[in-house]
Amino acid sequence: QVQMVESGGGLVQAGGSLRLSCAASGRSFNTNHMAWFRQAPGKEREFVADINWSGANTIYADSVKARFTISRDNAKNTVYLQMNSLKPEDTAVYYCAAARDPWVTPTSPSRVNYWGQGTQVTVSS
Repeated sequence: QVQMVESGGGLVQAGGSLRLSCAASGRSFNTNHMAWFRQAPGKEREFVADINWSGANTIYADSVKARFTISRDNAKNTVYLQMNSLKPEDTAVYYCAAARDPWVTPTSPSRVNYWGQGTQVTVSS
């Protein structure tokens, strides 16, 4: 059974930083894209960042470019999201995600087969 477990969320002041981690188990994602999404109260789940299997290629939502960095450690089957210069509008539950197939880039929820349980990030002004 595949599990993806996020950690690292919390409460931070605007301008601060957090680093999220997502450890996967049950299968290897070393050949797959992995991604982060977020969902704020009353809003749809939205794409944040994606990384390909090697880490050489990344995609970011415009709202987080130059502030967030996605990375991965294939030896640990883990993906990370470094979040800097946080803003109150970044407040949301953050989910890690992956597609079943290596050729799929999970930049929309419809392309995701595996979800983590989510971790809350709250940015105070």
